[in-house]
Amino acid sequence: MLFEQYDIIVVGAGHAGCEAAAAAANLGNKTLLVTMNMNFMAAMSCNPAVGGIAKGQIVREIDALGGQMGVVADKTMIQFRMLNKSKGPAVWSPRVQSDKAEFSALWRHVLENTPNLDFWQDHVDALIVSGDVVRGVHTSMGGDVYAKCVVLTNGTFLNGTIHIGEKTFSGGRIGENASRGLTEQLMSLGFESQRMKTGTPVRIDGRSIDFSKLAEQKGDDIIGHFSFLDLDTPKEQRSCYIAYTSQKVHDILKTGFEKSPLFTGRIKGKGPRYCPSIEDKIERFSGKDFHQLFVEPEGRTTIEYYLNGFSSSLPEEVQYKALRNIEGFENAKIFRPGYAIEYDYFPPNQLYHSLETHKIHGLFFAGQINGTTGYEEAAAQGLMAGINAHKLLHDEEPFVLRRDEAYIGVLVDDLITKSVDEPYRMFTSRAEYRILLRQDNADMRLTEKGYKIGLATHQRYERFLDKYSKVNEMVSFLKNTNVLPEQINGLLLEKETSPIDKKMRLAQILTRPQINLLEMIPFVDKLDNICDLSSAFGREIIEEAEILVKYEGYIEKEREVADKLNRLEDVKLSPDFDYYSLQSLTMEAREKLTKHKPQTLGQASRISGVSPADISVLAVFLGR
Repeated sequence: MLFEQYDIIVVGAGHAGCEAAAAAANLGNKTLLVTMNMNFMAAMSCNPAVGGIAKGQIVREIDALGGQMGVVADKTMIQFRMLNKSKGPAVWSPRVQSDKAEFSALWRHVLENTPNLDFWQDHVDALIVSGDVVRGVHTSMGGDVYAKCVVLTNGTFLNGTIHIGEKTFSGGRIGENASRGLTEQLMSLGFESQRMKTGTPVRIDGRSIDFSKLAEQKGDDIIGHFSFLDLDTPKEQRSCYIAYTSQKVHDILKTGFEKSPLFTGRIKGKGPRYCPSIEDKIERFSGKDFHQLFVEPEGRTTIEYYLNGFSSSLPEEVQYKALRNIEGFENAKIFRPGYAIEYDYFPPNQLYHSLETHKIHGLFFAGQINGTTGYEEAAAQGLMAGINAHKLLHDEEPFVLRRDEAYIGVLVDDLITKSVDEPYRMFTSRAEYRILLRQDNADMRLTEKGYKIGLATHQRYERFLDKYSKVNEMVSFLKNTNVLPEQINGLLLEKETSPIDKKMRLAQILTRPQINLLEMIPFVDKLDNICDLSSAFGREIIEEAEILVKYEGYIEKEREVADKLNRLEDVKLSPDFDYYSLQSLTMEAREKLTKHKPQTLGQASRISGVSPADISVLAVFLGR
């Protein structure tokens, strides 16, 4: 017999599949990872970066729970930036430019050194189903493989079709075959399937770019990280660059519109609203004379560059001509053109919050098969599916995160209750509890949960306890220690804020927007002993303590709102309620609520187009 009996089979080794397989195996389950190409595990098919607005919070949550994406991203980073630092900490978002090849290779190394995990390079063309229970998978070469649970993470490979101008051919990614058979079988079992579209830009030979004409975008001076573990950071960073299209570039691109699969109707699937192709942007924003582009290195040593913002499915010659009219790219050479890809997905309202399907017991979906876009969203779903497959096998309650506990909770709840009709991407605006769900406190929110599940190690848990005991010690010191005018007024005057004329609590001083904790250290006795920058996570402790003091009132208020809304799931709404009378609701919310006539506030919150902010408006109006 070629295969033994497995507990869990994971199909696909993209970002969702890798996290699902790692979680399932690390929890002690005999796991098999099936992929069509073992050389592209966790491949960065699109931009070579991890994190960004809201996505960075997801990666830190994955890490706190015991997942692997943050560790791999940190070890392969070539640039680190904390986005939104000019705004409040609720929206600070870490982003890492990664070495694309190293990222995939390190993921493979992590998986190959994970106990309980086997591999099989093959194509899964069917599930083995008995009644309404999954029993395993059928592969093209190996035949039947049996397991108690199956996690499908097929990415863009289900009946994938690639478009470049008038050329159309089968593929799940350029140079790789599509997966056929699964969609048809699932539809025969009663599942609904639809099509989506995504795309990618040209890849450019960096030797042919005139970087002197581009704006350099360096990494942060203080190199941060995703993982809450103590990992080495790179000594040198590689810069990204900013370029711009022009009206001339737009005019050249328009010459290919008549051959564009996007405009001729050959592409039926809906593309991502917030990451459109360049031709889509020109069409939608016809009054704009230019668009910003980001020129990103694909690795530490490679000459290949990724032109973020120039995704296209136009004919190659049109892409090339337009590219050469962008300042700095007059002599550009390309490795391959951009392309669009259409693929099957399954609307996620067919899933439970555990990501198990309604129709087939033991079958889980994770990643782009659920209509999401982005490495981070996929990895989060894979982690949750791997955990919940384990929970199902052990007759335990599913592991489900609430919206006030994690961005992962927001992601899953949005998918299940609102479903999707376009590629879903996470934004901070999707979370109603942004002050609670900060990137800095993901470990405080989730490490204990990961430890209880069995993914976060004892070493990680001890480190977490040590860190937060120090944070609490520092917060207590700031709240209970006075500072004299002669000690602190020099700093206050330097920062152009009012001096004090009598002693005052350090916490009161720190609440001033002009003051930060690092700057206070030289002026206050004993503060330098507590703020130990030489310790492994000293800067994290200082940052966390400062946020807890500065934003204490906002944090407590948002926690109260979260607790209140958690009790509002069954608040009744009248079917005759006049939503148009509430001007604070968005117009889309008024239209959708009037159309659907929800019976409860909980139902209203799950209607696509009704945002968390709209629900808060309704709750306030109802006096709840």
